[in-house]
Amino acid sequence: MKPETAVQLKYGAMGLFVGFIVPLTIGFEGGFWVTKRTSDQMANAAVLTARATICVAQFAKTPDYQERLKEYKALDYSGRGAFIEKGGWGKMPGEEKASDAVKEACARGLEVLMQK
Repeated sequence: MKPETAVQLKYGAMGLFVGFIVPLTIGFEGGFWVTKRTSDQMANAAVLTARATICVAQFAKTPDYQERLKEYKALDYSGRGAFIEKGGWGKMPGEEKASDAVKEACARGLEVLMQK
């Protein structure tokens, strides 16, 4: 191989790296671009947050809200999900029962209410 060809290959490889790999790295790592899997995760997290907010709001709108909150405080961690399901606060329209993820997120939201 001629020395000129070796130099051209070297600079060509560096140009490929700088022109292709670096922008991809900056785009994905900087959050400017996302993969389908990442966008699905972000969408699912947003839906779960909205459902948990609805659950907490439904809990807070009950007429005996303070009494229910005291009951909720007295329960251990494992009984709280059943309490939320029994009350129907975690159930979204069109669903038979509340999902476990919604019950857990709702429980975290109710923890904030208990601290107030």
